Amino acid sequence: MKTSYLKIIALVAFVAFFSCKNDAKEAETTSAEDAAVAESTAITYKTNTANSTIEWKGSKPLGSHNGVIAISEGSVMVNDGVIESGNFIIDMNTITVVDIPAEDEGNAKLKGHLTSADFFDIEKYPTAKFEVTGVSTAEGKTMLSGNLTLKDATNNISFPVETSMSEDGSSMKLKSETFTIDRTKWNVKYGSKSLFDNLGDKFINDDIELKITLVTNKA
Repeated sequence: MKTSYLKIIALVAFVAFFSCKNDAKEAETTSAEDAAVAESTAITYKTNTANSTIEWKGSKPLGSHNGVIAISEGSVMVNDGVIESGNFIIDMNTITVVDIPAEDEGNAKLKGHLTSADFFDIEKYPTAKFEVTGVSTAEGKTMLSGNLTLKDATNNISFPVETSMSEDGSSMKLKSETFTIDRTKWNVKYGSKSLFDNLGDKFINDDIELKITLVTNKA
């Protein structure tokens, strides 16, 4: 009886883990598109790099890790509170791990692996880029679309966002919902079960969770 009970608990935990992992929806991903062009009346808002970040989370059968990456520069063109065009640069050198204490050797080990050629190969590709291609509405949500260039690949992704303007119009904040991308579409292939056989439970999920916070100030 005790053995059966433990098996049930293990099964529930397993199902719960993968259910949680799938809460975030994968961004609609297509081929790269032409960058959006703003009207001449649009106002430029420069990225406030001190307050703009991308939160990330990667998972595997036995757990997960999460951290942040800095946005190093960028701007958006805004008309009547709506983003018409823009881009921002992601500094891959700033990738950090927050779920392991900074003083723990495991922190440096994981960061080293993420920045190596196994994953993001930052020596060769020190930055990533997002370039706006359009804004639309779907199911009552604002969808931001743009070309994400990571490593040597560029794909167009669309994900839900909310924007808010300060009362005096001097700043705009954009926050995305948590969404996922399939890393293999950007040639980040290490430990992918969909690409390599015989990994057992050593595989790493293809989906990476992302959440973008972009704070901008009127130029």
